[in-house]
Amino acid sequence: MLYKILLLLFLSAFLGCVPVHVRTGNKPIEDIIQIMLAQKDNYFYIDVEHYPKKREKLPIGIFDSGTGGLTVFNSIINLDEFDNIHHTVGGDHANDFEGEKFIYLGDLANMPYGNYHKESKDVLLEEHIIKDVQFLLSNRYYPDAQSTTYKADKLPVKSIVIACNTATAYGTEKIKLLMDKTGLNIKVIGVIDAGARAALEHFTNADGGIIGLLATAGTVSSGGYEKALREIAKEEQVDAEIEVVAQGGTGIAEAIDGDKDYYDAHAVGWNQNYKGPAAEAEDGIRTSLLDMYHFDFSDSKMLCGSNDASDCSAMQINDPVNYMRFHLVSLLEKVRASASNTQNKLKVLILGCTHYPYLEQEIHQILDELYQYRSADGEYRYKPYMEEDITLIDPAQNTAVELYKYIREKQLFATGNKLSESELYISVPNPDNRNNVIDNTGKFPYSYKYGRVPGRLQEYVRRIPMTGGTIDALTLQRIREQMPIIYQLLED
Repeated sequence: MLYKILLLLFLSAFLGCVPVHVRTGNKPIEDIIQIMLAQKDNYFYIDVEHYPKKREKLPIGIFDSGTGGLTVFNSIINLDEFDNIHHTVGGDHANDFEGEKFIYLGDLANMPYGNYHKESKDVLLEEHIIKDVQFLLSNRYYPDAQSTTYKADKLPVKSIVIACNTATAYGTEKIKLLMDKTGLNIKVIGVIDAGARAALEHFTNADGGIIGLLATAGTVSSGGYEKALREIAKEEQVDAEIEVVAQGGTGIAEAIDGDKDYYDAHAVGWNQNYKGPAAEAEDGIRTSLLDMYHFDFSDSKMLCGSNDASDCSAMQINDPVNYMRFHLVSLLEKVRASASNTQNKLKVLILGCTHYPYLEQEIHQILDELYQYRSADGEYRYKPYMEEDITLIDPAQNTAVELYKYIREKQLFATGNKLSESELYISVPNPDNRNNVIDNTGKFPYSYKYGRVPGRLQEYVRRIPMTGGTIDALTLQRIREQMPIIYQLLED
């Protein structure tokens, strides 16, 4: 019997598979970290002892729950706020990170991260986040989804950007614990503080207003932005009368990343697995607001029994822009409802999810429409409660600046590295994990994705290179149109 057990363990290691169940105790994240640092034969092992001491030439690591973090990556590689020779403030028409290369991970198999809190699975989310960081610190990946053996030639990283608001909100403390245990002294930068700081720059002590927060439901529930805004306002001595009105943007990021529980590009009828806002449900679509939503019903962008909105008593949103329309109206309805307690207007809108900048142009258009909207009696419904030009805050820009200042402070600028050497990865369900439930589209069904028990350390997913062929066509088109440099990396 002992011989058989040893043989199974050997085969598991040879095939690059962690034994299916490595059970942890009452502190699953702490136990997982301990396994990562102690068990050399474990797939998730972090080799601290041999981690490079000289790190200038190492890449910068970035991770997100999906492809939304590419907007942060894009801001980093297009930053031009410093002189590249002297590293002083002032652009020089050259990318500030021109001598760097990057490693990006989008955890597509386990996204959206924003739903884990709603399903009471915060610890499972923390486990995914710790595994994301482990990937960046290690050297292992799979060449494709079908490979049963991993490669071990990926470089570790010299700093990490959490390009995900939800991961920043729920994972920062556990990541700090991991980093403290490793002793590697690697800087980890999250997007929430950067976004909060950028929003407060638009207020003076004599000038109050409302900050709108549009983020995933998980980020909103965490209170991470409100906490950051309070702390930074105190630190910067901003004494303005500022209110925060938040809206959880369920479905936006999911639709952008092609999650079929929220968006099916080929849908022609009702989606039985739909998880988005439903008509007349709590916090759902209100038929009395259909005129304000101004949904696009063409090409199955809304699913119902008729193309005529007035005849659609039950409906499903099936388009990223329609999701955005729903949530912006919902946010403004909250602002409007608060008018009895304040004279402030909506002045700043934080795009608290890295997917949302993909729709920045559409957001401006929708806000303008709502500013000009008149009810049947000729009264402006939202104009009294919003500034005419609302400032959109994309935390990515401030995150890029914070990263640059850290690299400068620690003298970690690379020489000789090339952006074209950067590597992009995504996660896909591991077909060889017998515990996994994978549907006919090759993805985890919602019930399994959020039903897993944390602390059973195993390879739910495989991290494979992100290419034009491993992400959906609409996402690829969006990247091609809005992020040509990153698109070129996918095509190379």
